[in-house]
Amino acid sequence: MSSYLDELFGLSGRTAVVTGGSSGIGRAMALALGRAGARIVLVARREAPMAEVVAELRGHGADAHAISADLADRAAVKAVTSKIIEGYGEPDILVNSAGINLRPPLDELTDDVWDVTLAANLTAPFLLGQAFGPAMARRGWGRIINVVSQQAFRAYGNSGAYGAAKAGLVGLTRSQAEAWSQHGVCCNAIAPGVVHTPLTDVVFADPTKVAAHARRTMIGRNGVPEDFAGCVVFLASEAGQAVTGQTLFVDGGYSAT
Repeated sequence: MSSYLDELFGLSGRTAVVTGGSSGIGRAMALALGRAGARIVLVARREAPMAEVVAELRGHGADAHAISADLADRAAVKAVTSKIIEGYGEPDILVNSAGINLRPPLDELTDDVWDVTLAANLTAPFLLGQAFGPAMARRGWGRIINVVSQQAFRAYGNSGAYGAAKAGLVGLTRSQAEAWSQHGVCCNAIAPGVVHTPLTDVVFADPTKVAAHARRTMIGRNGVPEDFAGCVVFLASEAGQAVTGQTLFVDGGYSAT
């Protein structure tokens, strides 16, 4: 049985780049991919939290590394792609989990907030996909997994630039799938429900809102980062070879009510 599961879900010999892998959903995904056998390259701004994740991965026997970069900076994204290729070769798996969540009321939304939100949440995944996707296609195998949001599909809580950027990322996922799936590169999005991470601290500071969101789910609770371990391994592995251009809702039924 274990040999069969390794054939389906094992990632030995694969290299996975995980942006935003220092905390929250990105961290949980990086740990899952590493424990499934992939070599992990984390990309995030803060070095200390990444070092903790690298140490945890290595404690599980995984090969793990980290590069610090501000993905809202176009030049920094291009520099980090070069560092990844030079240091670790062209990756087989790209997980875009990094993002920022600035959501003032729309009539207070400034140009600067709009620009940085789209840069981090949409432009960076585009640039990383352009850097790695064609090479995956040339090799005949690859996976791109973009973390989106409920607010890509419905507006609540001042969706603003964040909702617009994540909706764009859903569209980008389909465009990537159209371009590269015929060459063995499956491109999918994952849409979390309401999950307690550093991005949602403001929401979780209000117990009334937290309870209301939990009641809307079908499983009776809000999400936790560990909910995303199995789904990312599935989409990154041979098990997901015929799944592409899709958005997988990992939200406890939140989007179905």
